[in-house]
Amino acid sequence: MATTVLELCQVTPRPEAATEFSLPLVFFDMIWWDFPLSQSVLFFDFPISKSHFLDTIVPNLKQSLSLTLEHFLPLAGQIIHPLISGRPISLYTVGDSVSLTIAESGADFNNLTGNHPRDSREFYSYVPQLPPATHSSDSIRVPVLALQVTVFPDHGLCFGFTNHHAIGDASTVVSFIQAWASINRFNGDTQYCSLPLFDRTNVQDLNGLDSVYWDLILKYSSSLEPPPINPPTNKFRATFFLREDDIQKLKKLVLANRPSASHVSSFTVTCALVWVCFAKSSSASGKAAADDDVEYFTFHADCRARLDPPLPPTYFGNCVALVLKAKLNHGELKGNDGILVAAESIGQAIQKSVFNDKGILHDAHNWPAQFEEMSGKQTFAVAGSPRFDFYGVDYGWGRPKKFEGLFIDDGGVISLCKSREADGSLEIGLSGPKIYIDSFATAITEFLGNLLP
Repeated sequence: MATTVLELCQVTPRPEAATEFSLPLVFFDMIWWDFPLSQSVLFFDFPISKSHFLDTIVPNLKQSLSLTLEHFLPLAGQIIHPLISGRPISLYTVGDSVSLTIAESGADFNNLTGNHPRDSREFYSYVPQLPPATHSSDSIRVPVLALQVTVFPDHGLCFGFTNHHAIGDASTVVSFIQAWASINRFNGDTQYCSLPLFDRTNVQDLNGLDSVYWDLILKYSSSLEPPPINPPTNKFRATFFLREDDIQKLKKLVLANRPSASHVSSFTVTCALVWVCFAKSSSASGKAAADDDVEYFTFHADCRARLDPPLPPTYFGNCVALVLKAKLNHGELKGNDGILVAAESIGQAIQKSVFNDKGILHDAHNWPAQFEEMSGKQTFAVAGSPRFDFYGVDYGWGRPKKFEGLFIDDGGVISLCKSREADGSLEIGLSGPKIYIDSFATAITEFLGNLLP
């Protein structure tokens, strides 16, 4: 059943919060210039009537959002793309706002919040469009955040988030969502949430990287606006879980057979398992590979605690090392020792990049060239982290029933976060053709079933 828009409104911070607030975009932000908008949804099992939703829940959410934006002013502002001179900035001026869509859906709530394969197109009616950019003779101004809250009468709610990636990474977005939820739950009290830090003194033009990346944008960027997102066709999304004891068994397996392997963490073995199952499922995806074909697995690392001096966890913006890659042949991944070589390769990449004696940014000038190296090759990536706790969000009616990252529909990308269960397990989101999802499910189930205690 189609989603019906009930209200489209603009929510502003209180005028007395600030008349203007600006932040320079640094190279950490510029990295994401041409990336698609980031979209995700949170479903809450909250069986309320449409009238209660409109009369009570919506007014409270608007008020708490306004209070939250006072502390996250860049999200109410815009990215200013200079057309004549200078570098981009984030700018909030009094009167700027965030678009909030209020909607109703009669779709099957339980189906949407399941773990089985579901048509990916169904989720796009629960995320809003970013308002259009405005153009002038000297700049383009792009909004950075849009929100949607959809009620499924007598079943639950869905919160949809759409953000420009250049304004902040997943850590920043999760912090905003958690702050909004906390302020709504505690009637405007901010003492239970972490508020952002905006000081960019220690990261502005770090090692000259701002200039390097802005020059690359001016030379190669095809557009100063984020590319549009179209709902995918012939794609399904499913959720898989790794229990804590499965993760420990994987670590034990790797260390028993590769005792000198570096950085055998939960993240490492989870990514290794996914990479191997990708390889075993490749024929079902319609992209059968030869054994000597090169494949890459890429991931990001949060730099906040790894800079000198370190930044606090509450630093607002993007702050991730982008190109961390493991490289293997397809045949190695499909072989009997696939999980071992994959974990070893990923661990070595982390050790070389994240824990390099020269620092995590030692080769940041070369990240574009490393991307070019992967062009045309089979590349998989992970978005998220075992640290991300979407299920810790509580607006006052309990934890979410389900998180879905729509960004995985681009293909070759998985989402990764803590699971809803407080048992140390991890949640993996995957999108692709139905036959590929089924093949991946068979591969991961068989592999985990064969693990020794």
